[in-house]
Amino acid sequence: MLTSLKGKSVIVTGGSKGIGRGIATVFANQGAKVTIASRNEADLAKAAKELPGEVRYAVCDVSDWASVKAMVDETAAAQGGLDVLCANAGAFPQTKIVDMDPTEWDGVMATNLRSSFLCVKAAIPHFEKAGKGRVVLTSSITGPITGFPGWSHYGASKAGQLGFLKTAAMELSRYNTTINAVMPGNIFTEGLQGLGQEYLDTMAASIPLRRLGGVEDIGNAALFFASVEAAYITGQQIVVDGGQIIPESLEAIAEI
Repeated sequence: MLTSLKGKSVIVTGGSKGIGRGIATVFANQGAKVTIASRNEADLAKAAKELPGEVRYAVCDVSDWASVKAMVDETAAAQGGLDVLCANAGAFPQTKIVDMDPTEWDGVMATNLRSSFLCVKAAIPHFEKAGKGRVVLTSSITGPITGFPGWSHYGASKAGQLGFLKTAAMELSRYNTTINAVMPGNIFTEGLQGLGQEYLDTMAASIPLRRLGGVEDIGNAALFFASVEAAYITGQQIVVDGGQIIPESLEAIAEI
């Protein structure tokens, strides 16, 4: 059993829906004080009301430095400091390179990669004051390990997070702060539903466990990285994908 995180102050960006909501749910169920952040106030208010435990929300554009700094500072003031930052916010529009407007590329990079840097930068003073901290990034298998047509920008941003992770782990060590990443495979979320049943069925068939993951599967991995027990783990990543990246082909799956 992990040491309790009851009363710890946690931020989850992109926390109103999908994987972020799953992460927030896991931490809230552990008794943590959780702030969820995203751009859409209506979605945030709804999620904060429905989530268990002590959950507040903050409207934030994670690609904007002033917005991120204000959100982190206000959260720390409201929750008595900051113990855990879950930089989860992300976007994954599906557009092939030949059809992609450069502004779409820039927008995905800003939401997925720039935001990781901004959130960590804003959190450093609070980790320094506390003498410790935890950062958990939500990366992906797409980009660092696999590829999929239409997600060149998404994959590049997720691979970029892991590049950022390595140097950040060294720089954050002086604040007794760890930073690690969870790399989800196909997780059943509102966004994934939008890709259609055929996509969902195809992905499930390619996974040895024969099903998509749940958002709380990612939350549980984030919880471990945030725990006292993970204090000597930093600059690392864990794949949570039901074994999706293991088979060489669909034929290999058929042999199971």
